[in-house]
Amino acid sequence: MNPTNPRFGYGAAAGSQALFDEGLRKHMLRVYNYMGIGLVVTGIVAMIVGTTPALYVPIFQSPLKWVVMLAPLAFVLFFSFRIQTMSASAAQTMFWAFCAVMGLSLASVFLVFTGTSIARTFFIAATMFGATSLYGYTTKRDLANIGSFLMMGLFGVIIASVVNIFLGSSALQFAISIIGIVVFVGLTAWDTQNIKEQYAENHDQETTQKLAVFGALSLYLNFVNIFQLLLNFTGERE
Repeated sequence: MNPTNPRFGYGAAAGSQALFDEGLRKHMLRVYNYMGIGLVVTGIVAMIVGTTPALYVPIFQSPLKWVVMLAPLAFVLFFSFRIQTMSASAAQTMFWAFCAVMGLSLASVFLVFTGTSIARTFFIAATMFGATSLYGYTTKRDLANIGSFLMMGLFGVIIASVVNIFLGSSALQFAISIIGIVVFVGLTAWDTQNIKEQYAENHDQETTQKLAVFGALSLYLNFVNIFQLLLNFTGERE
């Protein structure tokens, strides 16, 4: 085979691209698998706690509820600051622990909404998430500028939510829910594109594994927030 033949160079490049694409598909599948298993863990914990009086009464009828509500935020902050220094196995362990703690926090939805409306809202959220994540994966458009705008929107939603804890305004909560859904749907596409672009064939296995865990965490948070905000519209109260 003549290495100077243009066809040889094209074939080598095509083969290299095929290997990269295959590695990328496996990486994205790993991300979605982590996220999916994490949601299963969260759902099981939430359902068990939310339907068992011996568990939810000591938690949600005492000051312990604030610990449960704030614990997921502590996990996310810990992840953000320590992901670069922790091992891949430690990152996975922390992710599963975070999903379980989030399940405790979400157990309250079983006390407020009917099981049928929770299931319906879950499938609506899954459809919205799947469509926008697929868009983020396949689009050729650079979503970086949109991502910066969405992050500003996210901070606005967080601030407004904190303020509304004291105001208790239903109109403000309605606006927060609508804007929040738009923000997290957009972030799903943006995060998916970022996860795809962060993948590199020459990363070692440890780094690739941590990228998969952190990517799963980002998408998991988007899905959970979309689900919670949609419940304000589609959830039927007990």
